[in-house]
Amino acid sequence: MSEPLSPPSSSHAVTTALSVNLNKVALLRNARELDLPSVLKAAHLCLSAGAHGVTVHPRPDERHIKEEDVSALAVFLKQWPHCEYNIEGNPFHNLLDLVERYRPHQATLVPDSVEQSTSDHGWQLPKDMASLRPLVQQIQSWGVRVSLFMDPVPEMMVHCQALGADRVELYTEGFARAYAQDTREGTTHHALAAIEAYKATALAAQALGLQVNAGHDLNALNLRYFLTHVPDVKEVSIGHAFIADALELGYESAVRLYLSQMQLADDAELAKLDSMAPVQHGKDQP
Repeated sequence: MSEPLSPPSSSHAVTTALSVNLNKVALLRNARELDLPSVLKAAHLCLSAGAHGVTVHPRPDERHIKEEDVSALAVFLKQWPHCEYNIEGNPFHNLLDLVERYRPHQATLVPDSVEQSTSDHGWQLPKDMASLRPLVQQIQSWGVRVSLFMDPVPEMMVHCQALGADRVELYTEGFARAYAQDTREGTTHHALAAIEAYKATALAAQALGLQVNAGHDLNALNLRYFLTHVPDVKEVSIGHAFIADALELGYESAVRLYLSQMQLADDAELAKLDSMAPVQHGKDQP
């Protein structure tokens, strides 16, 4: 099931943006009062290596990212005008104040609870619509793009559109677990079954004018598979697995590894499109 981590076959720019989630860098730093490792240096090294942006998910208890990190990154990213800043979190906790103060490119709204160690589900629509609608409008009035963290349920995409969201971020843990099970068992059917919901949800969102992001437990082993099967993903936000790889490889090599997998997915899509194109016969050809 696992695909080899080979280098890309061509040098074109990837069509999906890689946003590196820096939470785990801050978590390790907070174990001591030394500012080591540095969140800003991690951002610098990742962007220098080709990452397209950074993500932070500050929690109310500041267990990893602190407001001073959010502020410092906002200033730092002014030096990188072509890279994006994504702040994610629960808009009913501390997210809105941070978005208003630091104006990232994107705010990803996530329905996590204060005690959760990590996100584990998307918004429940239409149930959450009445409470979300004014928040979406408020964030957009600040010039910030809104993405909603969603389970892969095609029927919910019409409600995301009705809320006026710009994007949805597909919660990918279900796919990642299925892919890992296939890797352990030497099979392929778990991932094939799981990916259908993501493909169908992406197509439903795109048909309604929504753009699609993805994130949660994506890694260097499953990323190419996901992007090959789910069309036109605009951004992937990857943190835990990326930082684990960076501990072994270094930030720069980790970025290149992930970009290589994304480019291989692009190459596969281009090859598929080429195979579907009609053959053009010249005048001298039969």
